[in-house]
Order: sequence, then structure tokens, then C-alpha cells
Amino acid sequence: MNRSSTDREYGFIDNNSNNSVVVQKKGQYVSGYSIGILHLDNCWYPVIPGNVANLSTYDYPVRLKKVPNSNTSRILNGDPQMLDDVIKAAKELEEEGARAISSACGFFGNYQEDVSASVDIPVYLSSIIQVPWIYTGIKPNEKVGILTAYKEGMTQELFKNCGIYDSSRCVIKDLSHYAEFSAIIENRGSFNNEIVKQEVVDAAREMVNNHPEIGAILLECSDIPPYASDIQRDIKLPVFDFISLINWIHHSTAQKPYHGFL
Repeated sequence: MNRSSTDREYGFIDNNSNNSVVVQKKGQYVSGYSIGILHLDNCWYPVIPGNVANLSTYDYPVRLKKVPNSNTSRILNGDPQMLDDVIKAAKELEEEGARAISSACGFFGNYQEDVSASVDIPVYLSSIIQVPWIYTGIKPNEKVGILTAYKEGMTQELFKNCGIYDSSRCVIKDLSHYAEFSAIIENRGSFNNEIVKQEVVDAAREMVNNHPEIGAILLECSDIPPYASDIQRDIKLPVFDFISLINWIHHSTAQKPYHGFL
């Protein structure tokens, strides 16, 4: 059953408020954020600024929630046995006051339909949810180039769960075999950031050179946004990633009144 408007957590306070009575629901002990982000329980590599799970990435507060019993291998392969834990964590974020939910891995998209059906707030678990928007904005004969941490996980089931029923306009480039980037999916605990940056930029350039019909780039992986500006400077195309998704969600769930001169 959907909640009524009086049950939704969309409170706002400013100096012009005429109502001094403030109410917060029982069980919500943290406030002032709109986006809850699901992340893995067991992974080991540097989470640098720009990464979805690095809180300095945002100009606004977000709340992270660990999905128990999850790890890199399970999420990359869309392990269906993870679903109950993903739903449980999403429900906890809802109870804690999140207005919308995203995640820190594009392969959480395998659980998109089930999780969105299980909570009463919007859910956008994967960066590839943006693909239909990108299709709309580029020319009909252009394609979307997707940089992914794990090409084998980019299945038709993942696409369909994320609302993409025609992936023929997607060109997929796999980063999993690059010597330094692979430290992320292999949980090696460290990497040379300059080498990872160069690998990602080189991969994007190679993809565009091999497929000049690409009109925009999408970064599937939540670990690639730190290099989005480097990619864009090199290939000179629009670059979409998890941060563009989360910024969009935040803006829609944390609207503020405008003030200024006429």
C-alpha cells in the first residue's frame, strides 16, 4: 500500500516558517539527507574522491547502507541469493528517512525491479538506468559507449531490469582485464591511481575510435567517476555516470525555494 502524502518525509524548515511545531517519525535518528546508497559488505580497494562511496564526492549529505553478505564476485554476477539482503537494506534506508535509493555498483541493477516494488520511495540502483535518457538526446543513428568493470555481467537481464529493452545501440568496453584497474575487482587493496586513470582514458578513446558512431559515454562502474572529466577532455563527448544519476535524484527529492531579484 502506498503511503499518503502526510506520511512522506519531505519536511523543510526555513526562517520564514509560520509553524514552530516540528515532527519527525519514530525510528529516524538521522535527517537532512535525501539519498540512501547501498554498498557492498566485503570489498577492498581505495575509495577515492569521485567514487560513489566517498562522501566528499557530494555537495550534499547522503547516507550509505551496507548490504550484508555481499561481495564483488556475487554482485558482478547478479547472484539471485543476494536479493533478500538487498531488499532488507533498502527497507532500512526507507525507515531511516531516505527519499530515494541508489547504489555503489552498476550491477545492483539486477535487483532494480524487485527492490523498487518492495519500498515506497523511488529506486535507481544502476547508472545504466540513464541509457534510455541518453538515447533520447543523441541522434537516432548514434550509439552509447559503456565502460564497464565486468563485461560478462552486462546481460540482457540486467538491461531489462533497468528499463532497457533494446541494447543494440550500446557499445560495451570491458575494463576487467586491464592490469591496474583489475585491482578493484580483484580486491588487491591498492592501485596506482595515475595508471588506472590512463587505462580508463585509453579504453574510452579506443572505444570511440573503433566506433565513431558513439554519441555519448556512460560509465557503468561506481569507481570510474573520478576519471570522468579526464575522459571527457580526451574524447570530447557527453559523459554520464553514477554521480550524474545521483545528482538528478537528489535534485528531484530535495527541491528548495528560489530567492532573488526580478
